[in-house]
Amino acid sequence: MSNFVHLHNHSDYSLLDGACKIQSLVDAAADFDMPAVALTDHGNMFGAIQFYESAKKKGIKPLIGMEAYIAPRTRFEKSSTPGRREKHSYHLLLIVKDKTGYANLMKLSSLAYLEGFYYKPRIDKEILRQYSEGLICSSGCLTGELAFNLLKGDIDAAIAVAEEFKSIFNGNYYLEVQNHGMPEDEIILREVPKIAKNLDIPLIASNDCHYLKREHAEAHDVLLCLQTGKTLTDTDRLKYSSDNFYFKDPDEMAALFKELPEAISNTSELAERCDLNLETETFHMPNFPLPENEKTPESYLENLVWKGVEKRYEIVDEAIKKRVRHEIDTINKMGFPGYFLIVNDFINYAKENGIPVGPGRGSAAGSVVSYALGITDIDPLQYGLIFERFLNPDRISMPDIDIDFCYERRGEVISYIKERFGKDSVTQIITFGTMKARAAIRDVGRVLNMPYSVVDAIAKLVPAGPGVTLEEAMEKVPELAETANKDETHRKLMEYSKLLEGMSRHASTHAAGVVITPGNLSDFVPLYKSAADEITTQYDMKMLDSIGLLKMDFLGLRTLTVLKKTLEMLEEKGIEVDLENIQLDDEDVYDLFAKGKTIGIFQFESPGMRDTLKRLKPTKLEDLIAVNALYRPGPMDNITEFIQRKHGKKKIEYLHPDLEPILKETYGIIVYQEQVMRIANELAGMSLAQADTMRSAMGKKKQKLMDEQKKYFLENADKNNLDKKLSNDLWALLEKFAQYGFNKSHSAAYALIAYRTGYLKTKYPAEFMAATMSSEMTDTDRLKILIKDCKSSEMDIIPPDISLSKSYFTADENRICYGLAAIKNVGVKASKSIVEAVEKEGPFKTIFDLVKAVDLRLVNKKVLESLVCSGALDSLEGKRSSKFESIGRILEFAQRHQSEVSRGQTSLFSGASSGIVADSNPKLHEVDEWGDSERIKNELSAFGYHLIEHPLEKFEIELRSFTNYTIGDDAPKSATLLKTAGILSEIKVHFDKKNRQMAFCEIEGIDGNGELLVFADTYERYKDICVKDKMVLVSGKLSNRDESDVKIIANEFIPLDDSIEMLTESVLLTIDLAVHSPETIDRISVIASKNRGKCQFGFKILTDGKFVRNIMSGNLSVDPNGAFFSEVQEILGKHSVVLKTSAL
Repeated sequence: MSNFVHLHNHSDYSLLDGACKIQSLVDAAADFDMPAVALTDHGNMFGAIQFYESAKKKGIKPLIGMEAYIAPRTRFEKSSTPGRREKHSYHLLLIVKDKTGYANLMKLSSLAYLEGFYYKPRIDKEILRQYSEGLICSSGCLTGELAFNLLKGDIDAAIAVAEEFKSIFNGNYYLEVQNHGMPEDEIILREVPKIAKNLDIPLIASNDCHYLKREHAEAHDVLLCLQTGKTLTDTDRLKYSSDNFYFKDPDEMAALFKELPEAISNTSELAERCDLNLETETFHMPNFPLPENEKTPESYLENLVWKGVEKRYEIVDEAIKKRVRHEIDTINKMGFPGYFLIVNDFINYAKENGIPVGPGRGSAAGSVVSYALGITDIDPLQYGLIFERFLNPDRISMPDIDIDFCYERRGEVISYIKERFGKDSVTQIITFGTMKARAAIRDVGRVLNMPYSVVDAIAKLVPAGPGVTLEEAMEKVPELAETANKDETHRKLMEYSKLLEGMSRHASTHAAGVVITPGNLSDFVPLYKSAADEITTQYDMKMLDSIGLLKMDFLGLRTLTVLKKTLEMLEEKGIEVDLENIQLDDEDVYDLFAKGKTIGIFQFESPGMRDTLKRLKPTKLEDLIAVNALYRPGPMDNITEFIQRKHGKKKIEYLHPDLEPILKETYGIIVYQEQVMRIANELAGMSLAQADTMRSAMGKKKQKLMDEQKKYFLENADKNNLDKKLSNDLWALLEKFAQYGFNKSHSAAYALIAYRTGYLKTKYPAEFMAATMSSEMTDTDRLKILIKDCKSSEMDIIPPDISLSKSYFTADENRICYGLAAIKNVGVKASKSIVEAVEKEGPFKTIFDLVKAVDLRLVNKKVLESLVCSGALDSLEGKRSSKFESIGRILEFAQRHQSEVSRGQTSLFSGASSGIVADSNPKLHEVDEWGDSERIKNELSAFGYHLIEHPLEKFEIELRSFTNYTIGDDAPKSATLLKTAGILSEIKVHFDKKNRQMAFCEIEGIDGNGELLVFADTYERYKDICVKDKMVLVSGKLSNRDESDVKIIANEFIPLDDSIEMLTESVLLTIDLAVHSPETIDRISVIASKNRGKCQFGFKILTDGKFVRNIMSGNLSVDPNGAFFSEVQEILGKHSVVLKTSAL
């Protein structure tokens, strides 16, 4: 066992200054046979619990610590004193000795953020004296106060510092020496031992470890560049002076300090003095304030539950009573009645205050107690949900009830909890942004000063998807693996990216997490304060679980907001809908799902899910529950089998008759974790708690656990008189499906939300889509999808008009009126001012009338420009161009008018000196009206997309004739040649590995956007066409590099303007003889004879819409020009012209 212990170590939680993960640090200490190791991150305890648990598992004593920043005088002083050579803060090493020290370090770290933050989180000597008990302190590194004075030659000041800290820590103070091979170290090594001897203060040796190995020094330098916004080539930047800040082995350390052997041995002596045991098995439940007539949480919960049961069930039979009794007893036994009272309390608050609450999520939906209390809205008994999946008495852990609230009002619920339990006991939870594979490449590439386009292209080679590592990506994508071989810069890019991947980059506030403690927060967890002044815990969700604190997820769910707004719109029209009591067997609703018309439907609107729904044709809620569970990686492989069995195309077979009641609803396929539990329970005789433990072990895919559970399962099956072969077959079946099985409770709750959403879309489509668009009006891409869906359902979208529009989207029968707030640069506040003015003083005749009535602080120049460009002011006198060019004059007039009104001057005589009479509006500038292209361009600037008219619409014949794929549609299933058209909205040119130019293009279609990959050979041929804003026809094949997006590898471009001339070989006109007489053919032939050309000409004959035959004119060829098409379409209809080509 080594007699040296590393006491000064930084992990990646020393954000952008530690290039070392905690597990790697602990593993290295174990490899060096160290009895203990410390974690002393800069100014925080972010990683303390993770470090504690990791070290304990390795059999190493964890020394929790912190390298504190200490203010020169007081932590409240946030500025430097002129003329003084001093620092904003000094460094000081603190290590926890015992439980008291741990509590005090939490206090110090919290106060550093809450009171002392100035560049860094700082403490001062005042609170250090107050909270020094149980802490060991050392003088720290070169930036410590003692070293600072020694380096400026003030030995007396350094001695005074040592004496002061010795008195503060009373026998728990050490002087620290380091040797990183720098000149400053020599001064410290010469002077500090003298002070130590004179003042009888023990010495310790340390290495200021910021990375594990010497060769990681440059990767650490990359982190420093990220922290300071610099590149490696910058000379004026923060940079360590040597590459010795690594986790050295004990022999290296002994050699470095061979003149001071006691400094080495004192490190292990210090470690032996530390004895911290954290109670990670203890729960810290807040006390729920009981009503006066209730004595205990248990009795109060019991009363509430039975009252709720009476409300939920018309007949409370013995089965219900037995289940409720079992759940209450389990909850009481596990010590969680207070938990349910707390959740019940804030959910009641939300419902009483009109804040939408979801029907439940996660395993909590399996509890009848939750259902009775109104925490969830789905009956566990009806859908076969299991309580033990939620609370398992054999695996005691804090309950985890996550709640969905309206995303606009979830903050109100959090505020209520703070008032209810005290602001000092409730706060939000920290989360850490890590450098994932793509982000690591982009970060490192920026620091290496590589061109963005090059780095971006490399990053995009990493397959999309959660948890994809660089190692995995390089195995799957040879081109990515070859990147490191291109040159030295690319080698460094991949090497540093792999090293830094997964490290913490920044701290932020968790979107949903809230923690409640039974007393002051900082007695249980250190606190953090963000740059936005948000106070959070320093421990993340997982660490809070480990120390037994009550945490909850208050999730903001947009769908709940949409449902609420839809119901409000209906209420305004006198229509009352009670979503909680709608019938769950409505055929029209299931027809919506079966047709895949689920845009806007929660969790059911992805392209793949819509395709699955069309094949499945769901007919009951159980189908929605199942497909929600199946449509995930892994179980997705069973979808086809599931569908075939549902529709009777595959036979349903069971290993044993007793499996049928368990698996019948999923057609003999194990879909849910609950089914795994029921099989173990009913066939193998295991209790539901034991079955849940087995399920959990199976899900972890750890062979040792699996082997233990298999043995236990087979033993129980044998006791239950199950045939041995059947037992083994059952285990094999469970083993196959258990790792992919989904939590049915969660799927059921979310399927219920989806059904409710689908119900509103089916019954009240305009109101539902208006509410949906209102909730997403800042997301241009999303609005395009929603509007496309409306149009496909033959709903009209009325462009914005201040005389009709409100701030948000509104519905009128089968029409949706565009919301003013959705126009770029307008927003909610300005739009509300306009709407109020129209309602109060409108309708207006001129733009001058409008601006006199609005709040000009909100309705400014940008707002008016966007309103004009959008056409929202078309109902007012004047051309768009005139209004736009006159905005300066308009605003000057409005400001003068409002100023005079506010001064009480009469309008008749105001403005005489300026020649403007207030009751006489100025004239608009006389300018030419915008042409079509300029008008469309300005509409694009106002909406962010083409709402009213798309430039591609005039190419309707070309798009219909020459393309087989519409940009924005789902990816085609077959790998055929794709032919599409659009506008090249963005071109990014970069060099491939052979140093040839290639391009990444964004292409905009009428209904959406897509991406093109243009490799070097193709780009060389078409670089003159492949330019921004060019309208083109493109042919190519589907890229399978990224499954989440449709990307086309282009191989040919044709300018759309030239496509008819270049491609058309024949013109075919569609004519239905049930609609048109045979004489119509003669009329068309006359028109064709006036437009003679080189293209073959003929008719596609239909009767009642059914194809009969094609008739080609052998002698007559035509010129495919616009005049000819217009005349034909006037007779035969818009879609009558089809052009045929063998090219492209």
